[in-house]
Amino acid sequence: MQRDEFVQQLWLDYVHAHPDISSLSLFSLPVPAEYFTLLTLNHGLFSSGALLTNLAHLGYRPVSKYAMADRGLLVHLLSPPDSGSWLVLAELQIGTLSRKPRQQLENLVSQAHPEDCRGQNLLSRGRPWPMPSWETYQSLYQAHPLAGWLAVMGPRLHHAGFNCETWGATLPELDQQLVQAGLKGNADRHNGIFPISPLLDYRFYPTTAQRLPFSDGDEHRVSLGGLALAEKRTGNAHGRVAELLFPHHTRCELA
Repeated sequence: MQRDEFVQQLWLDYVHAHPDISSLSLFSLPVPAEYFTLLTLNHGLFSSGALLTNLAHLGYRPVSKYAMADRGLLVHLLSPPDSGSWLVLAELQIGTLSRKPRQQLENLVSQAHPEDCRGQNLLSRGRPWPMPSWETYQSLYQAHPLAGWLAVMGPRLHHAGFNCETWGATLPELDQQLVQAGLKGNADRHNGIFPISPLLDYRFYPTTAQRLPFSDGDEHRVSLGGLALAEKRTGNAHGRVAELLFPHHTRCELA
């Protein structure tokens, strides 16, 4: 698989899961994302260690690593070999869950077919294990919202982030357009998986909850992610927006 094909598959899977994003007039012309946030868990072939090897074959290079103990996350920032979209690979540390939800999640993952646990399109082919029951989902979501998300979505693109400058507009201008389209942004810097650096102005827009069929045949609406807008607060902030995403105190030294 070539990198362009990988990015295209990520995007198509993303807009399929979030139809209200594909219908936005903002995307009437192709606009490259500043970054893609991929969510996975530290288990077997879904671990960041295994995925980083696959992503390296596509030309992505690890730049920084961040630890967020309060969220049970280890995050890798990867740069592309050109001016394309960066990748944010967020790995849920399942050892931070209490015993029952950890076992529930491990039980689901163990049911994945071996053929669905390999390949460079692992992050865009959908959930590789059976759908949980609504009761199991609720238990996992209460333990950690991202554990619930992973249970119903699998390792996947959680949200795309966009640099407002790409549109030649400010965040307030784009925010107004999204509000008119029915998406309400959240300026909370801890919304959208991870905390955001004070060097950026940022909003996360949850997409409309989708009705999903659970293992017992019942259907329930579940929030599946969203999109993010960001812009630099000052001209003194050097580098790509993706490079400025995370608070400095969360950074780890790369081994």
